[in-house]
Amino acid sequence: MKRLALAGVFVALIAFGGVGFTAAISGQELTDTVSVPEGDLELGTVTIPRRVMANGETLASGDYAVHLTAESATPDTVGALAVLERWVEFRQGSDVRGREVASIVPNAEIDDVAKTPGPGSGSSRVEMLKENEYMRVWINQSGTHYLIHLVAG
Repeated sequence: MKRLALAGVFVALIAFGGVGFTAAISGQELTDTVSVPEGDLELGTVTIPRRVMANGETLASGDYAVHLTAESATPDTVGALAVLERWVEFRQGSDVRGREVASIVPNAEIDDVAKTPGPGSGSSRVEMLKENEYMRVWINQSGTHYLIHLVAG
């Protein structure tokens, strides 16, 4: 019942334009106000150096504009907030070449998520992880981090 009530609060926050919030979920409190953009947002351009899989589809190496969509993803992680899991599109021109889920992480929480320092505000980094099995696209926009994990392939 508490989860249902809490979910209602988040839906109301989004519906009424209140996109910054502090929340406690499953005993974990987000210590920073999370600024979650409404609607679509261009996050920047990244270069994918090798072929990867995005949502089960092949994404060829190349330059891509990364766009955050308004569509929330259902998080697999217990206690994760759906508003912090959003779909992004990898675009070349007006064509969408692939989609994947991005995790939105506030600046105050990024040290709990990543072992290395993130890119500076307004920039991005693409790096291989776990013995070159995964690629992370890490975009920092005004202190809000967008982490996208792709399977190398």
